[in-house]
Amino acid sequence: MKVVIVGGGFAGLACAQGLGGSEHQVLVIDRRNYHLFQPLLYQVATGALSPADIAEPIRKLLKRHRNISVIMGDVAGVETTERQVVMDDGARYPFDVLILATGSQYAYFGNDQWAEFAPGLKTIDNARVHRSRLLSAFEKAERSNNAEERAKLTTTVVIGGGPTGVEMAGAIAELGRWTLAGEFRNVDPSTSRVILVEGSPSILGQFPEDLVRYSRKALGDLGVEIRTQTRVLGINSDGVQTSEGFIAAGTVVWGAGVTATPAAKWLGIETDRSNRIPVDQTLMVKGLEGVYALGDIALFMQDGVPLPGLAQVAKQQGEYLGHFLREQPSTRRAEPFRFKNKGNTAVIGRHAAIFDFGHFHLKGRVAWFLWAIVHVYLLVSFEKRALVSLQWLWRYITKARGVRIIR
Repeated sequence: MKVVIVGGGFAGLACAQGLGGSEHQVLVIDRRNYHLFQPLLYQVATGALSPADIAEPIRKLLKRHRNISVIMGDVAGVETTERQVVMDDGARYPFDVLILATGSQYAYFGNDQWAEFAPGLKTIDNARVHRSRLLSAFEKAERSNNAEERAKLTTTVVIGGGPTGVEMAGAIAELGRWTLAGEFRNVDPSTSRVILVEGSPSILGQFPEDLVRYSRKALGDLGVEIRTQTRVLGINSDGVQTSEGFIAAGTVVWGAGVTATPAAKWLGIETDRSNRIPVDQTLMVKGLEGVYALGDIALFMQDGVPLPGLAQVAKQQGEYLGHFLREQPSTRRAEPFRFKNKGNTAVIGRHAAIFDFGHFHLKGRVAWFLWAIVHVYLLVSFEKRALVSLQWLWRYITKARGVRIIR
């Protein structure tokens, strides 16, 4: 059986690994040659880690499986009748089973022009842009003799109060408060401002109230200003126009909303408002036999509600489908997929994190250590685990960030 997997993220990689060594011919297609551990991208953006620390070549991860091939390229479409994946260069790859796991991208709610001034945080390029803008802003402020301009340059606005926004806001605050403190002569980085803007009444809306209260206090202790029930009306090179007024800023980070990548267009099917593809309880695209959707692009209903776009959801779906396709004939139906929540987490800063396990909650230093252990464990290779662990230990001792090259 020929299996084509489009996407080398958490879902696609887990599915491929589950099929490794089987009798199936597996082809993995991705527009990049590496698997990226997105949950730690914010640490690349703030100089704590380098891109190589959280990325690993897909070929390296799958090389021991002789039945798996890897192609780097862009998919242009899918011919479901002829059962072929069509590449942008015209190449075609036949399949018996097609697995789409192309992930998500940031949504600007019809204002795509904002992306130029407020990139999201989904790719290594995004992270590098943010790191360069953050560090360049302080360099420009050091040279400026205008107090108003220095204040603008050392102000960062983070849009979106979900886990990504909260983690980014806390990391940027620590960058100015600890890492850069004492390194400049005309500007004091410890007085820089970080403003977290959220349109809803609360940050971290998917977390219980006690963890939200703790997070607000922890961010406040770092000097982060939280502005909830504040809508973004415009973004330009000078800052952000909100429903509460204009905020002059040197750096703007977007983390307000995501939408599935447009894989549904390849199939010619209707989606929900977030472009997610409706799937049945076995992750098969409704109405398309042998075509599956996993991770952020899949609209999977469990207990009457759609599963969120989380790494643990994507990974479990990939493991489930890989196991089924490996062990069962393609004509036999799988047992329904069931997501097992292993806890939602967010880190605010040094010694400050939250964990929601449903029946009990963790916060503070214990949650922070658990967050670090879990994220190191989830890295895809022993080498990455060792490197990240050593860098975090050094950062913990010195409060330093070693990756501060402006490119």
